[in-house]
Amino acid sequence: MILNERDLREARTLQAEISAALSSAKVFDSVIAGLPHQVVDGYRRSLEAHTRELNLLIEAYEAAKGGDYEDLKKRAGADPGLALIVARISNQLSQKDLARRLGLKEQQIQRYELDRYRSISLANFQKIASALNVHWEMNFSKWLGSPWGYVDQISMPTIKKLLRHAQSEKWFAGQLPEDETEGLNYVHRYISEHVSRHGSPSLLRTGLNVKDHTGDLLLLAWKARVTKRAEQVIEESKPEYRPLSVNWLLDLIQQSKFDDGPARAKAMLLQQGIVLVAERQIMGMKIDGAAFLVGGVPVIGLTVRRDTVDGFWYTLMHEVAHVILHYRTGLTSGFFDESEATMVDELEAEADEFASNILIPEERWRRAPARIAKSAAPVEAFASQIGIHSAIVYGRIQKERNDYATFSNKIGRGQVRKYLFQQTEHKDVEH
Repeated sequence: MILNERDLREARTLQAEISAALSSAKVFDSVIAGLPHQVVDGYRRSLEAHTRELNLLIEAYEAAKGGDYEDLKKRAGADPGLALIVARISNQLSQKDLARRLGLKEQQIQRYELDRYRSISLANFQKIASALNVHWEMNFSKWLGSPWGYVDQISMPTIKKLLRHAQSEKWFAGQLPEDETEGLNYVHRYISEHVSRHGSPSLLRTGLNVKDHTGDLLLLAWKARVTKRAEQVIEESKPEYRPLSVNWLLDLIQQSKFDDGPARAKAMLLQQGIVLVAERQIMGMKIDGAAFLVGGVPVIGLTVRRDTVDGFWYTLMHEVAHVILHYRTGLTSGFFDESEATMVDELEAEADEFASNILIPEERWRRAPARIAKSAAPVEAFASQIGIHSAIVYGRIQKERNDYATFSNKIGRGQVRKYLFQQTEHKDVEH
């Protein structure tokens, strides 16, 4: 959303940069140099979608400043902090104007709005709402029947499993209480805090089993943990994602050649404004990776549940594809991917094609002797030729032949987690 003049200036600057790139072959070619055409095609579509969405955001903000704030209000949804910001805009007040009305410094309003009023006291919230003629109230019946109220329906063994996992992974400071009721309260607070800040589970693309919410609870708890860790990185590093930049992709996949490639990839993604969080899955989830936004910053969460080099790089590039291709068309809701999933929609198919081609371009793969190789030599030579870890090529062969016994000792087992997880290795990860 565009909520102030600074956001507006940045949106217009980005809009002009994207338009210039799309209308100039010389500029665009420099951005996509060396990328396979299948990747470029998807990237061009994503830029076009990005431009359309920027246009809509700018129109919504300009309309609100002119007195028609319905679009902006709709985009704010039920977020109380965003509602106050929209109210300020619809009252045709700048942050400075509102600060004067309240006897505060302009910087204080800027801090409030940057945080979406999440850390403000209730008394100050009421004070600002009153200054903006905003009437608000708590509705207990809706609160008690909220979509995440199903936590009460989860079996106690599942709650205990979640608490054991949280304890072993040090999710919470200090020891958890042994009392079951207190443990359930911990889960409630952890999830409800996440939902209140980042949306309800209805926004998750997977899970949401209407018959049994166990999977939904585990997925939401895992997302809450990844988000909390990502927020710490965002606070410390202030990453800034720029959609008009993809020439780092080839450098990224060439990090696979190094033993510590996963750690290098994590650092490189952060330089590009993308936060990578490796967080073990909770038993029963079967999630390989996820991509979603935290305060506008793309976050990739990986479970590394198979701990193989080929699996890591394919999953990573699949989630990177979601960031690059779907920043404006789904990343807000989030993508939660598992490799065994049989239902693949259009966005997942785009991410699959992107990941496959950025790792091994289809044109080169069709002509490669490695494709039909029965020995390691042609595979190693091809991997060296295109500058990636040979495990990625072995993994591609296994998948195409649907034979996971072939080259099973070549896919880099046990070579990823040790570079991403600092805690003692666990033996309870499902396969």
